[in-house]
Amino acid sequence: MRDSMAKKNTPPKTFEEAVAELERILADIESAEAGLEDSLAKYERGTFLIQHCRAVLASAEKQMEQVTRDAAGDLTTTPIEEQPQ
Repeated sequence: MRDSMAKKNTPPKTFEEAVAELERILADIESAEAGLEDSLAKYERGTFLIQHCRAVLASAEKQMEQVTRDAAGDLTTTPIEEQPQ
């Protein structure tokens, strides 16, 4: 039980691993082969992974820059402005 609790709040190493794990969790839950407790644990892990992925995407979005040319033809970069949600 302790290992599953530790994993529940441990993010995967990459965004792609998190998405792949989410896909496996969804498939497991949809298959209806898992018991109620196992499905609930997978749901909680999936919720954690979704929050993790959203945070990774928000961070990446803040780091993105727009590349433009100024009047002299030189390339410049400016942060992309956040869009209101």
